[in-house]
Amino acid sequence: MTRIAVIVGSTRSGRHAGRVGRWVVDQGRALVPPHVELDLVDLAEVDLPLLDEPAPAITGQYSHEHTRRWSETVAGYDGFVFVVGEHNHSFPASLKNALDHLFAEWNDKAAGFVGYGVHAGGAVAIEQLRVVLGELKTAGVRTSVRLAVGTEIAGEGPPAPGERAQRSLGQMFGELVAWSEALRGVREAVRA
Repeated sequence: MTRIAVIVGSTRSGRHAGRVGRWVVDQGRALVPPHVELDLVDLAEVDLPLLDEPAPAITGQYSHEHTRRWSETVAGYDGFVFVVGEHNHSFPASLKNALDHLFAEWNDKAAGFVGYGVHAGGAVAIEQLRVVLGELKTAGVRTSVRLAVGTEIAGEGPPAPGERAQRSLGQMFGELVAWSEALRGVREAVRA
């Protein structure tokens, strides 16, 4: 079984992220092979405080129960899809905080991206997130999905992506599953 978490990166009230995350999971289940499990992980429900660990995450010495729970959650996945809204040409602080709580749990895993925003569908947020994930030894796949707020995401209902976004979602999941499964061997080699 290959496990992929769709991580909803925004905790802001009135956010689009929850609806986009549910759309990614619903569409993704039809796009991935039967042996791939997709789960929605919403940072608003994880409820991490601002980073409060006394030791750097790279040590793996977690003092707080909330960090240990988050560690267990992230460690259980082979790959991730990050749902990121663009906030002032970056990704949400809640996602940066969630990433910074851990280190080894992100290592040698794959990441896909679904961005949304008014300008370029969250492209800048995705590119900044790629840099941070590189430091965490997480391999970002090339294809990303970018949704335009106001047209593809409007009102209260589910996203209504265009043909380009639908095609990109399928390509992104194909790359993500392949990389997630290939990197399992890397993780096993590192542990040996």
